[in-house]
Amino acid sequence: MSKVVEGLYYTESHEWVKVEGEFAYIGITDFAQHQLGNIVYVDIPEVGDEIKQEEEFGAVESVKAASDLLSPVSGTIVEVNEKLSDEPELINKNAFDSWILKVKLSDASELNSLMDSKAYAEICE
Repeated sequence: MSKVVEGLYYTESHEWVKVEGEFAYIGITDFAQHQLGNIVYVDIPEVGDEIKQEEEFGAVESVKAASDLLSPVSGTIVEVNEKLSDEPELINKNAFDSWILKVKLSDASELNSLMDSKAYAEICE
């Protein structure tokens, strides 16, 4: 069974959100990386880009498939995980440590539309 971390927010498209103050870290879940298999490339937007909730912000490519990344929240990208450019397989090693984007939230109320760990675990079963 895939790992689900408590205290994070989740989407039906298998992204996770960790909130720290006005910032949010976004990544893909353990379930998603298992489904994809060996990740070979992560397409990441630029710092300064605006992202909108439920809109595509990048993609993850594996040996099996490419999967679009949908943003769980709206905001401005303040940091990207540069390590993933050289080592995309870090997501396979630990999906919850390997965040993709750090975003300054533009509307924290959007978090209310996301799932908690219990609800997410249920859709992964």
